[in-house]
Amino acid sequence: MDDALSLSDFRRRVAANYVRARERGGGDEAWMAWRMERDEVFRSHPQSPVPEGRRAGFGGMGFFPYDPTWRLEAVVEPAAADAGKTPSAPDARFRQVGMAVAERDGMPIRLPLLWLDSYGGGLFLPFRDATNGRETYGGGRYLLDQAKGADLGVTTTGRLILDFNYAYHPSCAHDPRWTCPLASPGSVIDMLVRAGELAP
Repeated sequence: MDDALSLSDFRRRVAANYVRARERGGGDEAWMAWRMERDEVFRSHPQSPVPEGRRAGFGGMGFFPYDPTWRLEAVVEPAAADAGKTPSAPDARFRQVGMAVAERDGMPIRLPLLWLDSYGGGLFLPFRDATNGRETYGGGRYLLDQAKGADLGVTTTGRLILDFNYAYHPSCAHDPRWTCPLASPGSVIDMLVRAGELAP
């Protein structure tokens, strides 16, 4: 029971940090405040993905410099009729519910938008890009994980906010004791996404 309550508190703090990020409306100051709170949770919380033996010396996660051109607004297109379940972690099953479509510098970005098929559900959007295995974790990063409160919301016109400056690594990038769902082959951006969290 203690572990369950502790994990619940960790998720509550993560979700509250995203609430504050949404309320601040974006920009580098909101992003820096989000990072500082996240680093404190990772440093001090018993459910931190950072291994316990490294927490005392944990100085915070490295990030690419804030780049406003990586804050995108995506239209969500319906999923294709043949879209089904996607590869996932052993204890999590996802299905595609749409395609998040955005553009940066004239280049289209199309990422499958997934839904967690278990109690409560939630949107989930992992991705891979050309920085993986070099500057970022080889398994990719996350943009949305509503089951854990990681969500920057939508615009007043209903577009999904995809701010890659907030892209972060799954827990398994910090410690192999965690099992994480990773981006499927269809969730790849064919460019260097030099925004968001750097490899631990």
